[in-house]
Amino acid sequence: MTIPAEGGAPARRLDPERAAELERTYDSELRFRTLAGPAKWFVSAALVALSVFHYYTAGFGIVTEHWHKSIHLAAVLGIIFLVFPGPSRAFAGRLGGVPLVDWGLAAAVAAAALYLPVVFDDLTFRIGAPNAADVAMGSLMVVLTLEAARRAMGPVLPGIVVVFILYALFGDRIDGVLSHPGNDWEGLINHVYLTQEGIFGIPAKVVSTFVFHFVLFGVIATRMGLGQFFIDLAAIVAGRYPGGPAKVAVVSSALFGSISGSSIANTVTTGSLTIPAMKKIGYRPHFAGAVEAAASAGGQITPPIMGAAAFVMIEFLEIPLTTLLVAAAVPALMHFLGVFVQVHFEAKRLGLRGMEPEDVPRLGPTVARGWPTVIPLVILVWTIVAGYTPYLAAFHGITACIVVGFLNPRNRLTLRDLWHGFETGARYALAVGAAAAAVGIVVGVITLTGAGFRVGFIVTQAAQRLAEHLAPLMALLPGGLLTPQGVTLFLTLLFVALVCVAMGAGIPTTALYIVLAAMAAPAVTGLGVPPLAAHLFILYYGILADLTPPVCVAAYAAAGIAGSNPFRTGLTAFRLGLGKALVPFVFAYAPVMLIVLPGFGLGEFLLVTLSCAAGVAALGIAMTGFLFAPLSWPARLPLIAASLLMISPSLHATLAGLALVAPVALLNWIAARRRPAQALSG
Repeated sequence: MTIPAEGGAPARRLDPERAAELERTYDSELRFRTLAGPAKWFVSAALVALSVFHYYTAGFGIVTEHWHKSIHLAAVLGIIFLVFPGPSRAFAGRLGGVPLVDWGLAAAVAAAALYLPVVFDDLTFRIGAPNAADVAMGSLMVVLTLEAARRAMGPVLPGIVVVFILYALFGDRIDGVLSHPGNDWEGLINHVYLTQEGIFGIPAKVVSTFVFHFVLFGVIATRMGLGQFFIDLAAIVAGRYPGGPAKVAVVSSALFGSISGSSIANTVTTGSLTIPAMKKIGYRPHFAGAVEAAASAGGQITPPIMGAAAFVMIEFLEIPLTTLLVAAAVPALMHFLGVFVQVHFEAKRLGLRGMEPEDVPRLGPTVARGWPTVIPLVILVWTIVAGYTPYLAAFHGITACIVVGFLNPRNRLTLRDLWHGFETGARYALAVGAAAAAVGIVVGVITLTGAGFRVGFIVTQAAQRLAEHLAPLMALLPGGLLTPQGVTLFLTLLFVALVCVAMGAGIPTTALYIVLAAMAAPAVTGLGVPPLAAHLFILYYGILADLTPPVCVAAYAAAGIAGSNPFRTGLTAFRLGLGKALVPFVFAYAPVMLIVLPGFGLGEFLLVTLSCAAGVAALGIAMTGFLFAPLSWPARLPLIAASLLMISPSLHATLAGLALVAPVALLNWIAARRRPAQALSG
């Protein structure tokens, strides 16, 4: 694929080093301090060793679970103190660019993490009555976990954890539903450090056994050439049509997102090629950046490799990974459909052309060159479908990447590439590992105090009271279109969605999902929504925060590449991703869209899915303001109303939505037919 770069020189191929540089620029979780001498080589070797450890255990058997999690956290948290700068910059004495105090903190957190498996056999007699050493090491672990999370992700997540710790200690002084008997420091440390309900709980387990392996697979697969093959295929499929580069961005981000699971990695990798091409054919810079950001944000919900939160979800719900992958397929398709529709009609509105024929790759040579790179992905998916563990599937996929990469003469993987791939994969794991440990404390507090059920009760009670106030209005509607129960569910979902977007502005998707899955999911499931639908609802709105100003990291990364205003890019990306905001309500009301839940019927599935697609398309047309000809706001408002009706899982609502769309489309078509005639007569 030939895409002109900003400086005029053609950028024909993905450059992993350039993509890594862009990620370090726009992703705060990858901004490492400058290391020198022995420290640089030590950290590089430690990162590669961490990847090798996970790769080996995935294929040849994970060591005892408590040892595996402890080794993972000891390495991840220890390396964080070496690579992320902290207040210790003020201290004298450095070794390889790292303050001596940070070397000491790295050793201390590693010792605290490894203390637990060392004394594990004796804990049976001490859980509930920890000794002084247990409390000391647990206190050290809690404090250093918070500091590691602060360094890797900023102060918001550690601040939230501190609030939960204060709640655990002093919740007995609160009046009302949130009050609990209270705990002392020793009891808190006992719960979040010595048991499997805190730092060493489900989040740490999932990150150390599932997430790390799939992230590593995505990195090695990209370096082996699979990402380039996806982009070339996208150019072949969509490049020739109006607004071709933007459509290439949508299709390639959907394909690349299926192996990356990271919105920022997706944005900077594909965006480094597609954004300059979009600008070249006439898209405004902020729109070009927004297209890439909105499409890339779908990577965390696109099978077969979704974001880290997806693997936490299968552990929470105790379901096979294949179940989640099937359930997520149609909603992910709806997200990309929504972006694609707006891209298409924006191109029609602006009269933009497609890519030049010489810039579009030829199908035959592209497939001949790139088909071997698909082999690892096929092996990974087949292993999952065959019922093997996800980490064994990742092991087979990584192994296939290495074999194909070394044997493929058209895109050969070198030992240097492999070293950098293993190093990069571990780098990606640092921030998510710190988040998992920190959020584990939150989960521990929730289980210790029962806060999840308390918050769920508050949310549903607020929704019920508001529904009661709206009862007189509901009585005026014909045929009982709205019931108190339905309005209560809608308001509960709305409250949860707003909390997801608000909290997602400050903490990563995985951490947000874990917190709200424990606190908000019970409120939604209590109103009859299946657990899988409820958890996916939370995940979708947590990901939407990546596109929501003022903190929209994917949009900011795209704006940096496009040279556009970040806030304006974020607003446009949010508008392009609005379809994602509608879809979760669809599968919450009509779980048949998720396919895998009991009661699935093909007829109902087709009705719900096609109606949802029509609603997403109507919303996209309304947001763009163009169908066959420009649409005025009075004409766009019925389309917005129709989109809301058509996402409702009701045949009557769908027909009502189509009745609103039909006259608008007809009148707009007539207006489009008149415009050429008026131009000729003029």
